[in-house]
Amino acid sequence: MSTPPIIETQRLILRPFTMEDAAAVVRFGSENRTQELTGDVGIYTIEKAEEIISQVWLKEYAQYGYARMAVIVKASNELIGFSGLKHLPELALPDLGYRFLPDFWGQGIATEAGKAIIDWGFENFEFDKIVAFSFPFNFGSMGVLRKLGFNYIKHAYYPGENSIPVNWYELERKDYGR
Repeated sequence: MSTPPIIETQRLILRPFTMEDAAAVVRFGSENRTQELTGDVGIYTIEKAEEIISQVWLKEYAQYGYARMAVIVKASNELIGFSGLKHLPELALPDLGYRFLPDFWGQGIATEAGKAIIDWGFENFEFDKIVAFSFPFNFGSMGVLRKLGFNYIKHAYYPGENSIPVNWYELERKDYGR
């Protein structure tokens, strides 16, 4: 597999993470408000950020050709979070995910980045569908998924986990672009 390309939208640049992004990963990964809405484990050190970049994202680029991608605001050249697909072996499907610094919430960035990722995913891979997950109290994320055309499927545990149930969504290739 190859590394994902750089994807540009009107306001954003989406590109593969590099080791030089560790400080930015700490910045958005240590945000308590984001963790409360996503259930993510905080990233508080450069070492932990480097571990995630090298042991998760870079490995997934090599293995699957996709993973979470760095999202940069063109106007400021600031790395504000991630958007991208993650392979879920339990479902043999990609999961669309996104995390951004709270200062950038409510500006349509998750929708803009998500649309670019979905377009790229369906154009370059043989996915029948893409899935996504949200806590039922994360109204912003549920709105993004609706805008992107995802359909609510069920309320159940995240694949491979047995902690807090989440809302499951899917976007089938045949329904995409309607």
